[in-house]
Amino acid sequence: MAELKDLPTTDDEWRQRLTPEQFSVLRKHGTERAFSGPYLDVKEDGTYRCAGCGNPLFASGTKFESGTGWPSFTDALPGAVTQIEDRSYGMVRTEVQCARCGGHLGHVFPDGPHEAGGLRYCMNGCALDLEQREG
Repeated sequence: MAELKDLPTTDDEWRQRLTPEQFSVLRKHGTERAFSGPYLDVKEDGTYRCAGCGNPLFASGTKFESGTGWPSFTDALPGAVTQIEDRSYGMVRTEVQCARCGGHLGHVFPDGPHEAGGLRYCMNGCALDLEQREG
């Protein structure tokens, strides 16, 4: 994983590191099209990391099928993400960013599985990389 001092600091540097879709989502707060992301139906064990900086974000065991068209998780790893009030598009939502690089990951909503705490971290699949657990 890249050191914090090795992270890009300009849009041009981020563009060199990321695909155009990743740049749009992670750096410009975009959203990938529903049902188009790479991890929607993935069930492998491992850790989902930030595609921008490699920061571990979600354990695969917290992933669930939400039917929304984006990978959804019930909880983030401790200290992995920050949450910011988002008042864009005429509504109030809670944006989720990578705590390490500030990349936009998606939003968290209070409509997740009740038995798992009730949260749904609705993430853009292109903002994630799955590090599969061996064995």
